[in-house]
Amino acid sequence: MAVKQVLADENPILRKKSHPVVEVNKEIIKLLDDMYETMVDYNGIGLAAPQIGVLKRVIVIQVGDELPKIELINPKIENATGEEADLEGCLSVPGVYGEVKRAEEVTVSGVNRVGKNIKFNAKGMLARAIQHEIDHLDGIIFTDKVDKLIEG
Repeated sequence: MAVKQVLADENPILRKKSHPVVEVNKEIIKLLDDMYETMVDYNGIGLAAPQIGVLKRVIVIQVGDELPKIELINPKIENATGEEADLEGCLSVPGVYGEVKRAEEVTVSGVNRVGKNIKFNAKGMLARAIQHEIDHLDGIIFTDKVDKLIEG
């Protein structure tokens, strides 16, 4: 495992759409491990592969110690309900925060590190983190969705 550099928001890679993963192999497993180690090193709760310069549809998330680490390959939001606005930040935009409206609850599907299809429901901060990271896979940064940015 290795800590990678997180790209800053002006990097054009962050504006590109990521490619689906065709096969879960050693390269993807290493990517997941490196992403998790990088996320922890940067004190984040989520990281998408484009943030470390890899245009693959891969995300990792860990919201607090009470929830397990989530690794999703080719994640897709199947259903979204409700709406809530809350403050967000991003490892690619350090020191900047803003209020973003997102679905309150999502059903997400994808593939895990052993190539098994998974599907689950998420609420609250976990749902917000999943939506935020999937946005990265589509070249969207949270600052695209805020009404007012707060620097601090």
